[in-house]
Amino acid sequence: MTHPFHPLAGQEFDLISRKRNWGEDRVFIVGQGGLTTSMPATWTDVDPPDPYVVVSARRTAFRIQDLLALAGLLDSLQSRLPKEV
Repeated sequence: MTHPFHPLAGQEFDLISRKRNWGEDRVFIVGQGGLTTSMPATWTDVDPPDPYVVVSARRTAFRIQDLLALAGLLDSLQSRLPKEV
């Protein structure tokens, strides 16, 4: 568990599976007392850290790829607006 504010932060658990559930990427683990539970994959170290986040040392609010995706979305929405006469 890597989420800094989760009460189980820093603890390790056995991974059962990983799948998309409840609209997000989740991991299923053997939790306390042997019970199966799930949590967002982003709260764990199941994936290697994003290189951009590592290099920026978390000093930035947005990643380049996210800003480019937002710019593309705004362009597509703007193209749907009626042209002024």
